Amino acid sequence: MSPKTIKPLPHQKHFVSKLIRNAIAGILILTFSLIVGMIGYHHYFNIGWVDSFYNASMILTGMGPVDKAINDGGKIFASFYAIYSGVTFLTSVAIIISPVVHRFLHRFKIDVEN
Repeated sequence: MSPKTIKPLPHQKHFVSKLIRNAIAGILILTFSLIVGMIGYHHYFNIGWVDSFYNASMILTGMGPVDKAINDGGKIFASFYAIYSGVTFLTSVAIIISPVVHRFLHRFKIDVEN
């Protein structure tokens, strides 16, 4: 078996470009999720847009609910939104920081099997 050859680090411009693309993708996913949550809280909880933003932000970041659901529809929406948000927030953060982790692994020549 021949030793694996390690590719040189990509140029800094390539890294910055990937970082910006991934940051935009992560922010778009979070923005979409926040808007869905705001609409749901506004509709099901009968609260204003600022309070809807506050509730959706708190759930999306894993801090927990702020206002209590007033009906079963609100409880069901809040439950599904919380499950969705738990996965979405972590996925978005992973998308945003993945170029940094990749560059770190590449820089220190850490071999990761596919």
